[in-house]
Amino acid sequence: MPRRDDLQRIMILGSGPIKIGQAAEFDFSGSQACRALRADGYEVILVNSNPATIQNDPEMADQIYIEPLLPDVIRRILEIENPDALLAGMGGQTALNLASALAHDGTLERLDVELIGCDLVSIDEAEDRHLFNQVCSEIGLPICQAHACNSINEVLEAAETIGNFPLLVRPAFTLGGLGGGTAWNRGELVEIASQGILHSRIGQVLIEESILGWQEHEYEVMRDANDNCIIVCTMENIDPMGVHTGESVVVAPQQTLSDRDHQMLRDAALRLIRRLDIKGGCNVQFSFNQDTGEYVVIEVNPRVSRSSALASKATGYPIARMAALIAVGYTLDELPNPITGEGTTAAFEPTLDYCVVKIPRWPFDKFRTADRTLGTSMKSTGEVMAIGRSFQEAFLKAWASLEYGQPHPRPLTMADTSEGEGMGERAHESLPDEILEEWIRVATDRRMGALYEVFRRGWTVDRVEEITSITRWFLEKFKRMAAMDGEVVSAGASGLMAADISSEQMRCWKSNGLTDAHIADALSGYPASGWRIKEPGKTEFDVMARRHELDIHPVYRMVDSCAAEFAAVTPYYYSTYEPNGDLGIDMVTQPRKTSDQGEEARRLVVIGSGPIRIGQGIEFDYGAVHAVQAIREVGHEAILINNNPETVSTDFDTSDRLYFDPLTLECVAEILLREGADGILLQFGGQTAINLALPLDSRLDHLSSLGLNLQLEGTSPDAVDEASDRERFEAFALRTGLKMPRGQTGSTPEEVREAVAEIGYPVLIRPSYVLGGRGMEILTSDAQLNAYMNEAFINPDKPLLADEYLGHAIELDVDAVSDGEEVLIGAIMEHLEEAGIHSGDSTCFIPPQNVSDEIMSQVEDWTRKIGIGLNIVGCYNIQFAICENELYVLEVNPRGSRTFPFVAKSTGIPLARIAAHVTIGAKLADLEIPERTTGLVCVKAPVFPFIKLRGLDPAPGPEMKSTGEVMGSDTDSARAYLKARLATELPVPIKGGVYLTVKDGDKEELLPIASKLSEMGFTLYATAGTSNALKLGEVPVERVFRIAERHSPDALDLMRQGKINLVINTPSKSGGAVLDGNMMRRLAVELNIPFVTTMSGARMEAEAIAAMRDGIPEPRALKVDYLK
Repeated sequence: MPRRDDLQRIMILGSGPIKIGQAAEFDFSGSQACRALRADGYEVILVNSNPATIQNDPEMADQIYIEPLLPDVIRRILEIENPDALLAGMGGQTALNLASALAHDGTLERLDVELIGCDLVSIDEAEDRHLFNQVCSEIGLPICQAHACNSINEVLEAAETIGNFPLLVRPAFTLGGLGGGTAWNRGELVEIASQGILHSRIGQVLIEESILGWQEHEYEVMRDANDNCIIVCTMENIDPMGVHTGESVVVAPQQTLSDRDHQMLRDAALRLIRRLDIKGGCNVQFSFNQDTGEYVVIEVNPRVSRSSALASKATGYPIARMAALIAVGYTLDELPNPITGEGTTAAFEPTLDYCVVKIPRWPFDKFRTADRTLGTSMKSTGEVMAIGRSFQEAFLKAWASLEYGQPHPRPLTMADTSEGEGMGERAHESLPDEILEEWIRVATDRRMGALYEVFRRGWTVDRVEEITSITRWFLEKFKRMAAMDGEVVSAGASGLMAADISSEQMRCWKSNGLTDAHIADALSGYPASGWRIKEPGKTEFDVMARRHELDIHPVYRMVDSCAAEFAAVTPYYYSTYEPNGDLGIDMVTQPRKTSDQGEEARRLVVIGSGPIRIGQGIEFDYGAVHAVQAIREVGHEAILINNNPETVSTDFDTSDRLYFDPLTLECVAEILLREGADGILLQFGGQTAINLALPLDSRLDHLSSLGLNLQLEGTSPDAVDEASDRERFEAFALRTGLKMPRGQTGSTPEEVREAVAEIGYPVLIRPSYVLGGRGMEILTSDAQLNAYMNEAFINPDKPLLADEYLGHAIELDVDAVSDGEEVLIGAIMEHLEEAGIHSGDSTCFIPPQNVSDEIMSQVEDWTRKIGIGLNIVGCYNIQFAICENELYVLEVNPRGSRTFPFVAKSTGIPLARIAAHVTIGAKLADLEIPERTTGLVCVKAPVFPFIKLRGLDPAPGPEMKSTGEVMGSDTDSARAYLKARLATELPVPIKGGVYLTVKDGDKEELLPIASKLSEMGFTLYATAGTSNALKLGEVPVERVFRIAERHSPDALDLMRQGKINLVINTPSKSGGAVLDGNMMRRLAVELNIPFVTTMSGARMEAEAIAAMRDGIPEPRALKVDYLK
């Protein structure tokens, strides 16, 4: 079928903010689609609410709207832009649900907009659980016994019909299994199904017989309008059924199916995609019983999915790009495969001669009270992928990529059950077998480490299979890894030093995936003090030095989609230690680029940011991509290292060469040697990259002895340390005349307690060198300090910082670039919430709304003093606080920040790109800085994961909890805030009831807000103290009981009765109000009721409601000066 020339303008829907169940994979797929369609001559209009993505960079589409992804907003943009077609398959479940809603309500037909890539019938038949089951039955594919239900009564009837528990609850039209789960009894069934019906777009859940213990397999399929079909990739979950595929460790290609069984599932997948008439990419999930050979179809995603991103990176096949081109009429056999150039077409099924392992990245290191059990509803925020020549190598590389603190599996001890005081002593006590058995029986984030441990202890494969139902093939591999581990421990126990390791031993251990640090740790017998070995002769450096002395380095293999059967043109590599590989450094074969003047290009390496996690999200991938673009713009070679399959940075054509490897010192150093790199950029990959600065600097002498002449581009490691080290920065602030809150550092529990006693309560306490404010809390009493110390992990390398807490302060964020002589300030942002709530969780405004010109001038002056005084070269971020009209510096981050993309989209100044040019040697005076966008108020609002993570108090605080962000912009601050609020997907009420309960210090400030809400027609409910204050102010209010009083009605009663549409609750730190607030906020999350926990937030919420009563604000297209 030829290209469709009847289409000129195509609108692509993005997926909105990063959240659990929908992460950066849709930035990757949307960006691929935008580039493919524009390169083919189409005009592209992109709509997305997330400012942090590459896909809504001004250069990516002809028109970009950063607006809420709501049917009313999209309808209005369709009216403004009048596109010919809507492509919804690149924006995940969010875009699919929007397209379905606009098609069903007649909007697309009325505006003559064609839905391409996936038609409405296909979406409904794949997503509506009842219709999907009918389709499977029609073509003879086996399914579980299941009943589609639209009410709790129907759910209970379905349970009676099926006849036994456990039962699986699957909501229709949701993402990441939201509202789903496994019910083991009637009570759990009602609870889970209620959530499922609430969160399903069509209010429907499927009640299904459980097939727990069967294996789960996925087939990534492509099909075009001529019915050409291919299987791009097969994938297999290590965890058996009962764990969402996004939560499971996934292996590609399949390892455990016979060819006959594989062909059976392959045929079923192709029959299904043909019957559904899906054109483009889709994902089919099966459950397979290894004992009987039976299988059932679980579900189909009729769109590019999370698994599509993994399959793309695992095979090198650009699924989203091909799906976009199929949507406009092309067929697979007429599209060249970009991996092999003209060697094969896109109809060629990829072949893999390596093993890929994906491990999810869970947030339980931050949320220690959250329920860690994994089920059919997702909890992970991101994932890592690793490639190796064996499962063992790929698995251990993936483990090293997770950045949980331990870069390899260590023997489990009681210290692994909890952090805090006494952790050092508990590290000497082995984890009891009964706890270990529980850790492998119940799927949690700890299961893989526990599997490794049981084989260390000599458990049999039969015993472990009986407990876990995990396929024996994988268990045998874990047993082999543990045996290899034991071999190194035994060698160390018999006195082997690093310098005595033989070539055969080194090759064997390395080819089985053991890193230098892992070998050093095992040789030392895994000391309780931790994996950073200090014993002379057995350190990580000693192992590396011996390996280099033996001339053993990794070889680099290409991800070419064809197992080297055809010549490949993609520069996409992974490292592997082959048992019989050649000695010496596997130098890159490509000649250096040269300029038109004949000058050789520099080879510059950019470090990515690894897995998406709370505190380090897609914003840092944005920075890494801009750094690569800047390097390529000036004619140098850009080499990128990353391990996240969801990102644009790991697209095969983003950089000159891509390495899919762990972001560890060992892997990075080996790539630098292979490339003969001239420089490395560490500022753009968040804390992950900046943490490499000092270790890499200390290893430069050794690397130079191997012929590497490397420069750390931009800010020096010493300057990074001066900005990050508390005592050094305090000395700098004193010299420069900057004011800081009083603070002290403690390396032992005693020192921390002394510091707190000297500063006085309230104090802000936090670890140094962390991301996302992990472990950061405001403490107001000795009891709270004792509770904190029970959880905190301190050692001399990881001191705690105690700061005077500035109450009722306004917090500011500044993003800037310095070239050492001149400073460019990107933006000054004002946080809506007072200081003490993490900047990543704050709603912030550009420009500031409540800051005097005098303070603004002082902020600009101090920003310049810090940039030039610390000799920062490149980007940096500063957090200030204004307390009683005095300015304080809170902290300086000598790297790109999470607000860089927001600043770029708000001001029209591409700060990350400018910073990258400066980092590699440009001067600000010589760069063309675009004219700043003015006349707008831009608001960034956080998006939280509380609906997915039970056991958490949803109140924001100094430790970051948000997974993503959205943006709103308008000429009016209330309308800009309203847009951002709408984009978070929480409703903005315009009528109903408001529940008010605030601490004593806020009661006076509440009066005008409550009065405004009452005038707008809201019914106000309040507890005794708040109610009395409002009555004194003559505001009509209905008094209700506190939850702790155990009388009715209380807040929970009113919320369940549907009488509350907004909760205003400023948390109290003590007494019954703590429990009240926690329970109320938790229920608000479950019932999708918006709540605010600060008075500034309540004031803006009232203004947003007033603006909402005038209707949703008009959408506006993004405009920047440099693309005129």
